[in-house]
Amino acid sequence: MNPFRPERARVRHEIGATVRLALPLILAQLAAVGSNVIDAVLAGHVSAHVLGAVAVGASLWSLAIVSGIGVMMAVPPSVAQLDGARRRGEVGGVFRQALWLALGMGVLLWFAVRHAGPLIDLIGVAPSLRHDVERFLYAISWGAPALTCYFALRGLSEGLSLTRPSMYFGFGGLLLLIPLGYVLMFGKLGIPPQGAHGCGVATATVLWLEMLGFAVYVTKHRNYRGLNLFERFEWPDWRRIGALLYVGGPMAVTLLAEGGLFVATALIISTLGEDVIASHQVALNVATLFFMVPLGLAMAITVRVGNAVGRGDARGVRYAGFCGIGLTLATQLVSASVMLALPHYIAMLYTHDATVIALASQLIVLAGLFQFSDGIQVAANGALRGLKDTRAPMAITLFAYWGVGMPVGWWLAFHHGLGARGMWMGLIAGLSVAALMLFVRFWRSAWRERWRRHADVAPEAPVPVAPGMT
Repeated sequence: MNPFRPERARVRHEIGATVRLALPLILAQLAAVGSNVIDAVLAGHVSAHVLGAVAVGASLWSLAIVSGIGVMMAVPPSVAQLDGARRRGEVGGVFRQALWLALGMGVLLWFAVRHAGPLIDLIGVAPSLRHDVERFLYAISWGAPALTCYFALRGLSEGLSLTRPSMYFGFGGLLLLIPLGYVLMFGKLGIPPQGAHGCGVATATVLWLEMLGFAVYVTKHRNYRGLNLFERFEWPDWRRIGALLYVGGPMAVTLLAEGGLFVATALIISTLGEDVIASHQVALNVATLFFMVPLGLAMAITVRVGNAVGRGDARGVRYAGFCGIGLTLATQLVSASVMLALPHYIAMLYTHDATVIALASQLIVLAGLFQFSDGIQVAANGALRGLKDTRAPMAITLFAYWGVGMPVGWWLAFHHGLGARGMWMGLIAGLSVAALMLFVRFWRSAWRERWRRHADVAPEAPVPVAPGMT
C-alpha cells in the first residue's frame, strides 16, 4: 500500500472543498466590482462632470464599505467554528448579536458619509465637483445600514459553507442596478435627470433590496432551519458584541490600511499629469479584477480553517490553510502569466490613446510581478481569520503597507524619478513583506497550535472526513 495515498486523497478533498466554496464567492466579488463599473459607465455617458463626481464620491464611499465589511468579517469564522463543533444551536444567538453590531456600524457609517466635508477638502476636490460629490454621498449614505446588515447575512451563510446565496444576490443586485441607475441618472419615466445624485439613490436602493431579499431567503430556505435565527427578540449583549468587535475591529483596520495605501498612491500619482493618472487607473482596474479570485479563495479558506478549529482538528487546520494557499498560488500563476505576456493588449481594451497604453503596459507588468505576493498575503490572512487571529495581522499589514510600501514607493517615485512606476514598486515591496510575515505567522500558529488560544469552542476529537464532505 502506498503510504502517501491517504495524504494525496486528503489534499484532493481539501482542494475540492475549497474550490466549491470559493467559486460562488469569486463571482459574488466580481458582481460587486461590476456595480462600480456600471456606475462609471452610466455616469460617463451622462457627462464628464458627472463621471468625475461619481468617481470621487465612490472613492470616499469605498472607505465606508471596507470599514463595514471588515467588522462584519468576524461573523464567518465565528459561525464556522460553531458549525465545525456541531453547535449549530448557538449560531442564532451569534447572528442576532451580529445584526445589532451591523445596525450600529450602519448608522455610524451613515453619519460619517454624510459629514465627509473635511475629507473632501483634504483631498482637494475641484470646487466645480464638490456639490455633486456631496449629493452623491448624501444619497448613497442611506444604503449604509443595508450594506452592513447584508454582510451579516452573508457572513452567516458563508460561515455555514453556503456560499451560493452570496453569488445569487450579488448578481441580482447587479441586474437591478442597470435599469434603476439608467432611469434615475438620465431621467426617464417622467423622472427628471438626477446625475450623480441619482447614481447614489440607485445604489442605496439596490443595497436595501439585496439585504431584504437575503433576509427572506435565510428565513424561508431549508438550509437554515433549526438555527432559530429569528426565534426570539434579543437586546444587545455587549459581551458578545465585544467579542465580535475584538475579531472584526482589527480586520477593518487591516482593510483600511490596504485600501488607504491604494487611495494615497492614486492621490500621489494624480500630481504627475493626466496621462499618468489614466494609465494608473487602467492598471489598477486590471489588478482589481484579477484580485477577486484570490479574495474569494481567502474567504473560503477562512471557513475551512474555522470548521477545522471548531472540530479541534489540528491537522485539518493545516490542510485547510496550506492547501488553500497552494491553490491561490496556482491561480496567481495564471493571472501573472496573462499580465506579463499581454500587457499591451490588455491596456488597449481600455483606451486608444498611445501614450496611456504605453504607460499602462509598464504598470500592468508590475501588477503581474506582485500577483504572487498579493495572493499569499490575502490567503494567509484568510487562514488567520479562520483562527480568529486578527490583531497580529493588523500590525503586520500596517507595518508592511505604511512602514515599507509607502516610503519605498515615494523614494523611488520622486528621489529616483521613476514616477508612477516607483509607486507601484513600493506596492510590490509592501505586499511582499506582508506576504512573508503573514505566511510565517500562519505557519507558526498552525504547527504550534497557537490557534487554540483564539478559538471560542472547546477542542473535540477530530471528526473523520468522509468523501464528498464539505
